[in-house]
Amino acid sequence: MPAWLKPLLFGLALVPLARLFVLGFAGGLGANPVEFVTRSTGTWALVMLCITLAVTPLRRLSGWNALVRLRRMFGLFAFFYACLHFAIFVWLEHWFDLGAMLMDVFERPFVTVGFLALLLMVPLAATSTKAMIRRLGRNWQVLHRLIYVIAPMVVLHFWWHKAGKNDFVEPAIYGLVVAGLLLARLVPVRRSRAPPSPLSTVRGSHD
Repeated sequence: MPAWLKPLLFGLALVPLARLFVLGFAGGLGANPVEFVTRSTGTWALVMLCITLAVTPLRRLSGWNALVRLRRMFGLFAFFYACLHFAIFVWLEHWFDLGAMLMDVFERPFVTVGFLALLLMVPLAATSTKAMIRRLGRNWQVLHRLIYVIAPMVVLHFWWHKAGKNDFVEPAIYGLVVAGLLLARLVPVRRSRAPPSPLSTVRGSHD
């Protein structure tokens, strides 16, 4: 893999956040800035999840095993944007009112499933280091298969949120993308090279 590729992709993954800062300073966040930022961070968390899921099918199709080195970075960016999304919920939407937040989590299904998806992402982010891969051994791969549960949950979170506005087009598109990426893993592909070992995924946290 070219030495410049990963830093370039890292910088591109930060563009959505930089855009929010630029729009914020320029007064370009619209009539409801909190909703704009919430929607943007949530969407980019889902986009990064999709990119993470796409790494393995692309690696299998191309035979370029070096792609696995990008998986951890995109997985952590998905967690990063999800944390920003949740931070806005805690801070700007509820102003740290624990009672109001708990009420939302337990009474609004889209908030419940989104919160659970974030909780499931925590152990994946926490075990994305070389030391944790060695410590967990085969259990590491089992744990990181949680992404197959997390991605549909995030789509469901998005779908239920948009359902209140009778807007199903965007979540349907993401749902089809996630379904396609998950189904792509079931399609047998002839490999010209052996698949990478678990330790080779230290720079790519999700399979």
